Amino acid sequence: MTPFAGAIACSAFLLFLVQPIIAKQILPWFGGSAAVWTTCLVFFQTVLLAGYAYSDALIRRATPRVQFLVHGALVLASLAALPITADAGWKPVNADAPALRILLLLAATIGLPFFVLATTGPLVQAWFARRFAGAQVYRLYALSNLASMAALLAYPPLIEPLASMRTQALGWSVGYGVFAVLVLATAWLARVKAPAGVRAPCAPGTAGQEKADSVAAAARDAAPSLASEQTVWFLLAACGSVLLLTVSAHITQNIASVPFLWILPLAVYLLSFILCFDGSGWYRRGLFLPLSALMLMALTGGLSFRFGGTWFVETGPMPVIQAVPLYVAGLFVLCMTVHGELVEHKPTPLHLTRFYLMVSLGGAAGGFLVGIVAPLVLSWQAELPAVLVALAFALGGIASGWRRALALVAFAGCVATATLHWQANHESAVDMKRNFYGTLAVKAIGENADARWRLAHGNTTHGEQFRAGERAMEPTTYYGEESGIGRAIFTLRALDAEAPQRVGIVGLGAGTIATYGRADDTYRIYEINPQVLELARTRFSFLARSQASVQTVLGDARLALEREAAQRFDVLAIDAFSSDSIPVHLMTREALALYAHHVRPGGVIAFHVSNRYLDLAPVLFQLAEEIGWDALRIEHRPAASSHLYPSTWVLLSAERAVRASLRGDGPDFAPPPRRLPQPWTDDYNNLFEVLKK
Repeated sequence: MTPFAGAIACSAFLLFLVQPIIAKQILPWFGGSAAVWTTCLVFFQTVLLAGYAYSDALIRRATPRVQFLVHGALVLASLAALPITADAGWKPVNADAPALRILLLLAATIGLPFFVLATTGPLVQAWFARRFAGAQVYRLYALSNLASMAALLAYPPLIEPLASMRTQALGWSVGYGVFAVLVLATAWLARVKAPAGVRAPCAPGTAGQEKADSVAAAARDAAPSLASEQTVWFLLAACGSVLLLTVSAHITQNIASVPFLWILPLAVYLLSFILCFDGSGWYRRGLFLPLSALMLMALTGGLSFRFGGTWFVETGPMPVIQAVPLYVAGLFVLCMTVHGELVEHKPTPLHLTRFYLMVSLGGAAGGFLVGIVAPLVLSWQAELPAVLVALAFALGGIASGWRRALALVAFAGCVATATLHWQANHESAVDMKRNFYGTLAVKAIGENADARWRLAHGNTTHGEQFRAGERAMEPTTYYGEESGIGRAIFTLRALDAEAPQRVGIVGLGAGTIATYGRADDTYRIYEINPQVLELARTRFSFLARSQASVQTVLGDARLALEREAAQRFDVLAIDAFSSDSIPVHLMTREALALYAHHVRPGGVIAFHVSNRYLDLAPVLFQLAEEIGWDALRIEHRPAASSHLYPSTWVLLSAERAVRASLRGDGPDFAPPPRRLPQPWTDDYNNLFEVLKK
């Protein structure tokens, strides 16, 4: 049995491990956006579907000997794709159709090895069922999900900090070679059935469950229409996939922009698979159906309400300490219900490959709806309330007696609170747009003289502007005159008051920094999201009313700067590190060398590193030290009544005289007391080591 279990575990571990490895390679090419990961998930789910379809066809239409020959040839052919390193020729030249380019890149880089890994689960389980008559084969599916979780939990704290991206790719490729040996061994062993009477050993206490499962599955197989069962498999798997993606997006974008927070929902999703397919009776319909009804009401209500005191509920966004546990626990309960029902409807091993094909098809369909269709057709994140309402409706069809009554109450409650959530999102929003890079909202806040427009992406603010004409060109949020960027611009202006300034800005936001522009100045702004540029031009007037000549460049800033001649900026502001999706490729040794090339002698590179969860200053001080530049950290803490936000900037300059002028009368912060294990490069960077305590 060892080759079968080994092949299953190894393939699942590699299948999950390759996803962060390859995603990290290509993230810098597409702006480091969280949407890159979502698009990668669509690719992985689609190829998984193709692998399951191949497995189903091979098992049904080929003899064991032909299966060994065909799959053996495919495994050997996939070795030609190693090692898994993305070709630089796939770097985008503009911001058009990033999703399509990512899908093509992934297909060319890891398509065949990933496809082979995707076939392993259903193929090896079918071979196992042939080799060991009467074995409880679905326990291998629980084993595969356990290996997937091991890869998920090992990568951020262990693999990423200890190995460069090249080492990760090479190590994965060696592991794939081991997997190839194991899967070929299982194919060879499965060419013939084991002698009569040879059975796989079962875990203690599983024999009765195995018998009950076999009887129930046999009854379903004898039913007139297997097609109806396949539809159920598809819908249940799609529900689980949509729940995972929508809850993950809500937690990471609307609740807390904490790096690695996406691990929690994915972990509980996998845990539900492990428990449900373990065969030990973890799922009990009588318990989980009413729990699901209660959780559906709580999750839908939590979109627009928060707990106040002990019993009362008040409107407003739910705090992180309440929201994250609620949505993670809710996802677990709902996934246990969805996947538990999936197990209740599983067939005998006779239809095993078709079962996994429909499960994969449902997962891919859910991912396609959330990752591709929703950003194209919806202007806001309506998927989560929609799926919660749909599940509440479906519960009424599954439950009976008092549980059905509870499900109907849950459905009514979900509809009511989802409607309130829609109203709350649209009452204060004057404009909402959504694309590959996420959902942007322009909101009206404040009253009278304090009335402002705010540009927000989830719970991250990207700029504000006063609506009153006489205050419209006041710098706001993180960009006041005493902030790092204000100090850099005014300091260099004072050193040569008559000379026009050239200012480069990476990350447009609402365009606030353009308020500092004077006649004859040039402000060149790099922005990857076309909709940010559109809103900055149509809903804000910073760009239009700036006295400077404003130039905008669409696309990833680093790729654009690599193609341009030296710009000789007086100040180059890098403003892209406020959310959880940190574009680390903008903060590496190679990136800093590129910025230095575009800054004139005596110029300043200003990094905006205000972030609730990451301390990025040590990275910059270490990089500055490497190239012999001086670094100064500027902490601006305005009064609580101010329209300005607290901000942290790190200013880098090659000239000590400029640093002394930048410091002025403000506090001079020494380099951070802690040093990182090694400087960040394109090949090595680790967010875990800069998480704030």
